[in-house]
Amino acid sequence: MNSINNNTNFVESSIMNGGSEDVDFCFAFDSFSDKIIQLEIMRDLIELFPNNAEGCSTSADQNNCNKKRRGDMQKDNGDKAANPTDVADSHMVCFTVIKVRTLHVSSAILAGKSNFFYKLFFNGMRESQQTHITLRIEAYEEASFMELLKFMYSGFLNAASPPRLLDVLMAADKFEVASCMRYCSRVLLNIPMTVESALLYLELPINVRKANVVRPLIIAAKQYLAARYKDITEHQEELMGLPLAGMVALLSSDELQVASEDAVYDFVLMWARNQYPILEERREIFRAKLIHFIRFPYMTCRKLKTVLTCNEFDNEVTFKLVSDALYFKAEVPHVQRILAAKSASTSRCFIERSYKYRPVKVLEFELPHQHCVVYLDLKREECANLFPSGRICSQDFHLGGQGFFLSAHCNMDQQSSYHCFDLFLCMHEKDSASITVDYEFEVRSRPTLEYLHKYKGDFTFTGGSAVGYRNFFATPWTSFMAEDSPFFINGVLHLRVELSLLEQS
Repeated sequence: MNSINNNTNFVESSIMNGGSEDVDFCFAFDSFSDKIIQLEIMRDLIELFPNNAEGCSTSADQNNCNKKRRGDMQKDNGDKAANPTDVADSHMVCFTVIKVRTLHVSSAILAGKSNFFYKLFFNGMRESQQTHITLRIEAYEEASFMELLKFMYSGFLNAASPPRLLDVLMAADKFEVASCMRYCSRVLLNIPMTVESALLYLELPINVRKANVVRPLIIAAKQYLAARYKDITEHQEELMGLPLAGMVALLSSDELQVASEDAVYDFVLMWARNQYPILEERREIFRAKLIHFIRFPYMTCRKLKTVLTCNEFDNEVTFKLVSDALYFKAEVPHVQRILAAKSASTSRCFIERSYKYRPVKVLEFELPHQHCVVYLDLKREECANLFPSGRICSQDFHLGGQGFFLSAHCNMDQQSSYHCFDLFLCMHEKDSASITVDYEFEVRSRPTLEYLHKYKGDFTFTGGSAVGYRNFFATPWTSFMAEDSPFFINGVLHLRVELSLLEQS
């Protein structure tokens, strides 16, 4: 073994830049040092090619530029460290070395902590027998590399803030130091989450985000943003500035408190137009990043029609998504649940969010007259949550160009003095036209599992009016909700309303 240096101080030299250096690197030297790393520090890519950064006007854009720059460098060291004279990379030849640090290290210590250094020092090739090894990094990586080196010797870091810890985390991923990645992830998880830190985590390079030790951090960041912005309508103005990674995290959540998936679609369209004003760029973002996070099966048919004519989407992609959505809507509930369960591990598009308004299935007919059949399914727990005075409304549906919705209540029956289930058909207040409809309320019931007639009649609606029935099942709430209730089939209450247009003015 070559004798490197038997001084008790860490040996480091800086050339080509002449600046003074930190001297607290004794951790990287001991009497067992057998290798010398020539650490060539190059000018950052973004400084060499400033034109590449012209589009980085926002902080989110700057992060993306940084990630691209780091991604370009991610594998360079693995290819070049074993052969420091080979610099024929397509862009490396343009790099300017601004200084060199000479580091005396122990190959045994580094190889024990890092797969990168293990392969570098003990791969059996000629280069592994060399004493001098050259590594190249960009200037922005210098501090994090030295922190990483310190960790491999001491097991702890000086870095304490999320940005610095993330820099070390990326260095640990690059040089394959799994213990340091675990350390950084654990410390970051213990730091109170903020919007800024959550976005930093979500904007890590994809190879870092997918590492097993980093996944809990990514999950926590997504959960934080989903909880912070659960009601996207309330935070709409603030969310217009959210970067793409944050928007994807929001759209991935099942717990968004939104009126309907139609509202999600409108919000995403507004956000995309704000973030990406150039149509072609916006189309690409939708195609590659966003469109599969919109849950088309839970959008209304009227809104799905507008999707097909929207020029901001790829026609072939949207046609398939809308077709799949319509097929899903046509399935019976238990088949829908099977489809959702099968695809849950790869896609959330068939999973229902926590909508404020319950989705309905609507069949529309034009002949012999305008007619629609509306299906509303309520889970047992949704009905239970109505007690003692709650209300749940359906999403909108239309007849004769007018907007309607169903409203289910739990109320005290004034005559019998017990709580009961009420159901009403309501017309929106904003609709001022007068419309007369023939209606029929039905419910699916055991043992036949068929829809049974409950009430029928005709009614002339004006804006804000409603027709319906208190104590819809003519039974107390406790009997309606009982385990042996004939109205819950596999835990679901199936309601159906048929409407026919009689007269419109």
